[in-house]
Amino acid sequence: MVMETIRQRIAGRALLPGAKLPSIRKLAATLKVSTSTVVEAYDRLVGEGTILPRPGSGFYVTHQAGGAAIPFSVADAGPKRDRAVDPFWVSRQSLEADAGDAKPGCGWLPPDWLPEESIRRTLRTLSRARNPILAEYGSPLGLTPLRQLIGRRMAERGIEATPDQILLMESGTQAIDILCRLLLEPGDTALVDDPCYFNFHALLRAHRARIVGVPYTPSGPDTDAFAKAVADHRPRLYITNSAIHNPTGAVLSPVSAHRVLKIAEANDVIIIEDDIFADLEHSPAPRLAAFDGLDRVIHIGSFSKTLSASGRCGFIAARAEWIDSLTDLKIATTFGGGRLTAELVYGVLSDGTYRKHLEALRQRLSKTMQTVSTRLLNLGVTPWLDPQAGMFLWCRLPDEIDATEVARTALRQGLVLAPGNAFSLSQTATGFMRFNVSQMQEPQVFDLLRDVLAAQRGQKDGA
Repeated sequence: MVMETIRQRIAGRALLPGAKLPSIRKLAATLKVSTSTVVEAYDRLVGEGTILPRPGSGFYVTHQAGGAAIPFSVADAGPKRDRAVDPFWVSRQSLEADAGDAKPGCGWLPPDWLPEESIRRTLRTLSRARNPILAEYGSPLGLTPLRQLIGRRMAERGIEATPDQILLMESGTQAIDILCRLLLEPGDTALVDDPCYFNFHALLRAHRARIVGVPYTPSGPDTDAFAKAVADHRPRLYITNSAIHNPTGAVLSPVSAHRVLKIAEANDVIIIEDDIFADLEHSPAPRLAAFDGLDRVIHIGSFSKTLSASGRCGFIAARAEWIDSLTDLKIATTFGGGRLTAELVYGVLSDGTYRKHLEALRQRLSKTMQTVSTRLLNLGVTPWLDPQAGMFLWCRLPDEIDATEVARTALRQGLVLAPGNAFSLSQTATGFMRFNVSQMQEPQVFDLLRDVLAAQRGQKDGA
């Protein structure tokens, strides 16, 4: 009834594109229905793209029924906030930075930290390969030897998957995108950690899902809050990192893992476990997919963090029936697999040098983590925890300084930072910043950061 009323008003031009809708209470009183009925109707209209929420302002018409549709904007699907805390702001600044800019806010390693010689050697070998490798589509499932190798590597972390349960993708991001295509309808609810990797927000908004955040602790999601969010919002999905968490660097505890799985099973919630930082671990952390046996947990990974972000290759491990449906979707959206890239990744992973590269990389990151943490503490910047592994430090800035303002000022000086609220759905990380320690090797990074923090203190004191 409520949805039909709104649609009729739009169709009859009583509500034009950009028009504000009645408040929830006012419409409930007018139609003599409960406020919860209006809330559900508005949520569904948001999901189908008919109206758009603007926190603190209300709901607005996005297109006119029977008329020309207004193109969907992923950025507009989220709250209207300053672009400095928008996920796209961080991504664009990191990807488009000049060669001389420092990028502590980006999420990848410097090129000279990656196995360049192994990549070059494998490329030389592939350049002499038969024509099918260089010119033809790959199979939809992906290169069989690579899927077999991925299965053996997953077994080292307690996850059992046959090659037929593994689907190669172009990246971890593409893996989540295609899973959302399979599992979500517009208006469905998905849970994320708060804070979480900011592109989870962007992907879910692109699929017009309702996003609900669950506070994250040093041992995983707050399980009481997780249980309440599941009961209140009946989500279809929960997307998380269970090994090295982005941005916090935290690790899921076995106790938290078991409780999350019990709640998910009791409420038919599907879990997407993003494990792209797996190779940075010193010892395997608990995996939801290992406890669950790939029943309702879907495990994804990629090699962009430890091998090459240019040679895009990721994977999905899931139930065989889901893999079959995902394969059809992959054909529909990308047709064949990226055979040349898969051959490159397989060549590097199987030539005997990759494990040595990882051992050296982990040691280098551990040493750098300690050095950077100490230097940040000297600036009054305090890590939320001391990560067991990985490249990220999630830090609180001193004196309640706004991280967004720090990032904005730093960018003008060639320093790309990642302010906390870009990762926080609830916008409660105003004073936090994520630092990539591998991108903080030059002394001028700390000099610039010191100057920017001092400038913000001065502005705050003078306000």
